[in-house]
Amino acid sequence: MCGILGVVAQSPVNQLLYDGLQVLQHRGQDAAGIATLERNTFHLHKGNGLAHDVFRTRNMRALTGNAGIAHVRYPTAGSAIDHNEAQPFYVNSPFGVVLGHNGNLTNTAQLQKELFLEDMRHVNTNSDSEVLLNVLAHELQANATNFRLDPSIIFSAVSAVHRRCRGAYAVVAMISGYGLLAFRDTHGIRPLVVGSAKTDKGVDYLVASESVALDTLGFKFLRDIAPGEAVFIDLDGNFHSQQCAQHAELNPCIFEYVYFARPDSMIDGISVYETRLNMGEYLAEKLLREWPDHDIDVVIPIPDSSRPSALQLANHLGIPFREGFVKNRYIGRTFIMPGQAMRKKSVRQKLNAISVEFKGKNVLLVDDSIVRGTTSREIVQMARDAGARKVYFASAAPPVKFPNVYGIDMPSRKELIATGRTDEEICREISADRIIYQDLDDLKAAVQKCNPNITRFDCSCFDGEYITGDITADYLDRVEGARAGGKANKTLEDDQLELDLVMSASSM
Repeated sequence: MCGILGVVAQSPVNQLLYDGLQVLQHRGQDAAGIATLERNTFHLHKGNGLAHDVFRTRNMRALTGNAGIAHVRYPTAGSAIDHNEAQPFYVNSPFGVVLGHNGNLTNTAQLQKELFLEDMRHVNTNSDSEVLLNVLAHELQANATNFRLDPSIIFSAVSAVHRRCRGAYAVVAMISGYGLLAFRDTHGIRPLVVGSAKTDKGVDYLVASESVALDTLGFKFLRDIAPGEAVFIDLDGNFHSQQCAQHAELNPCIFEYVYFARPDSMIDGISVYETRLNMGEYLAEKLLREWPDHDIDVVIPIPDSSRPSALQLANHLGIPFREGFVKNRYIGRTFIMPGQAMRKKSVRQKLNAISVEFKGKNVLLVDDSIVRGTTSREIVQMARDAGARKVYFASAAPPVKFPNVYGIDMPSRKELIATGRTDEEICREISADRIIYQDLDDLKAAVQKCNPNITRFDCSCFDGEYITGDITADYLDRVEGARAGGKANKTLEDDQLELDLVMSASSM
C-alpha cells in the first residue's frame, strides 16, 4: 500500500508535495520521495523512513520547479525494505520519465522477461514499479511520432500498458518537457482522485491517492479517475483525459474502507467514515440476532480506525462507549520484531489500559480487523490484567483468510489466524470469551450503502476471489516464498500499530 501525488501548478510545488506526503503518511511509512520538473530537468530526492525524516531544508531547496510527483511507500507482498526501491523511479530513454505507483503487478515476472528479451530495457531492482515504468517508457517510444509526444500518443501508450500489465496500479508519472500523466488499472482496485485550485496565475491541478490530500492542500475535488482512464495535464495547465481500456469495471478494494484510507476521505463517491459507521451498525444487528441475551457492560475500541464502528455499535446496542486504551504518541518505531516476546513488548509499549474502564466489567473490544491474531491476543490479556470480568472481541471485518496480492503485504496463509480455523477456534487462540465477526455480505452492504452504483468489490483477502482472474495456488506459493525471505517478521497488525502512532504524532 502506498500514497501518490502529482501536481502541475503555476508556482513552485516542493512544499505542496511535502505537505501532501504528510497527509498521506498513513499509506506508507517505509520510504518517501519527491521528484520535481524544472523546464526539462528533474530534481529527485528519496530515502527510507517517514517524510519528515527523509527531507531536510537543503533537499527541499533543491526540488525546484512548478510540477512534480511524490510517493510514500509501504512494501507490497514479498518485497523487502530496500532503499533502492524507494520511489519515484526514473528512466531517461527515450523520454525522461519519473513514476510513482500504488498497487502490485501480478505478472511482474512475465513483464521482466519481455522487457529484457524483446524491449531491450534493463530493470535494476526487484520493484514492480520499475517494471511498470519501463513498460510505459517502451510504449511511449513505440507510439511516438519522430520522438514527439502529444496527448493522443500518450493515451495510446497507456492503452498498451493496460494490455500488458495485470494487477492493481494507480500511477502518477511526469514526462520531461510535456507534463503530468495519471492513470488507474482497468479494475479500479486502488484509488486515485483529481482536483483543481484557481490562482491569480491560472489553474493548478493535483492528483492524489485520497481526497483528503485535496481538502487539506486547498484543492477542489473534481472527480475520481475512472478504471482504465488516463489523465494528462500539460505544463501549461491544459487538462486532457481519455478512457484507455476497452473493458473497464470498478472493483475498489474493500479493505481501503475497513482500515487503510483516512476516515475523512471520499473514495469512489463513498465516505470512508460513513462506511465505518455502517459497519458498526451491521455488526450490532448480527450480535443481537445471534446473542440477544448478551451481558456486555461497555464497548471499547482498539485505537484508532475502529472508533467509528465501535461508537455506532454501542449506540445501536444502547451500551456505554468508553475509551479504554491510551496510545503512547512518542514511542520510537519498532523496525524488526523477530519473536513473540518482542511483539508483546511492542504492544505493551504502544497501548496502555485505563483500568477503571475494565475493572469488574464484561467488555466488548472492537477492532477493524484481525489478521495474525498476535496483537489481538495481547490486547485481550491487557483487558484481563486491567480487571475485566469477561472479554469479548468484535471485528468490523470478516475473517482474513487469504493473502492480498494487490498491494497489501499480509502474512502468508499459514500465518493468518482465520485460515483453517472456526470462529470458536480463533476465539480460543486470542483467549477471548466470545468473538463476533462481520459477515462479508454485511461489509459489502455497509460500503455499497454509500454508493449503490458500485456493485462489486475486491474482497479477495476475505473470500479468495481475485478480481484479475490470474491468481493461482502456485502464484500465492511464490509470493509467500518471496515474503519469507524479505519482510517476514513484520505483519499487517504490526504496521497498524505503527501507522496509527504516526498519525497520532503528526496531529500533535
